[in-house]
Amino acid sequence: MRKKIVVGNWKMNKTVAEAGELASTVLEQLGNGITGCEVGISPAFPALAEVGKIIERSDIHLVAQNCHYEDDGAYTGEVSVRMLGSLGCSYVIIGHSERRQYFGETNQTVNLRVRKALAGGMRVIMCVGETLEEREGGVTDRIVTEQVREGLKEVSDLDGVVLAYEPVWAIGTGKTATPEQAEEVHASIRATIDDMFGETAAGHLRIQYGGSVKPSNAGELFAKPNIDGGLIGGASLKAEDFVAIVKAAGDS
Repeated sequence: MRKKIVVGNWKMNKTVAEAGELASTVLEQLGNGITGCEVGISPAFPALAEVGKIIERSDIHLVAQNCHYEDDGAYTGEVSVRMLGSLGCSYVIIGHSERRQYFGETNQTVNLRVRKALAGGMRVIMCVGETLEEREGGVTDRIVTEQVREGLKEVSDLDGVVLAYEPVWAIGTGKTATPEQAEEVHASIRATIDDMFGETAAGHLRIQYGGSVKPSNAGELFAKPNIDGGLIGGASLKAEDFVAIVKAAGDS
């Protein structure tokens, strides 16, 4: 049985001090209650060291929001896998829709980052998802399948991979794919994985849902057989909401 995974993506929010306070509150509220669910939090780069110190003796994973596909060099503003590992990061989010939309990420650069992270011993959360225009145009399956295939090109081992389906139209909008809509795409992703890696591969791969997950809808989403937790945006900035979502995943 796949263990649920819930990760809070704090995006470009919180100063170092504020991030430390939020991490401490999440840790306090979770207590020893992380059962049946893997948990991670992903602060902005400046706060990684501070948050890492706070959660280092806990079961919470430190997750980075991005990485570069080179080890080092003249890449102003970028951060390497080796740097992230030195801070204690065990996961990195790659290909988030905001990276694709605002910073020119493509399936090809996502693939380079995925392969570099895995080669460097980091686990990855690779994001895929369609825009509203693509959903309304009836091409969701084609777009998501292409993102999965190209993002995982030349990846031979899925042990360090988590996928996150995040419909772009549901991120930060308050709109959420219905559990049935999300389940349909998750099932399609599994079929693609089986086609790429063998017919039993998808049974072991965890696929999160991301897109305005809240305490009020988390339980229903996570009850679906192909949804293995969530990549949580806005709700992760409130400790009580994030903890409620984690507990919903653990109970599902």
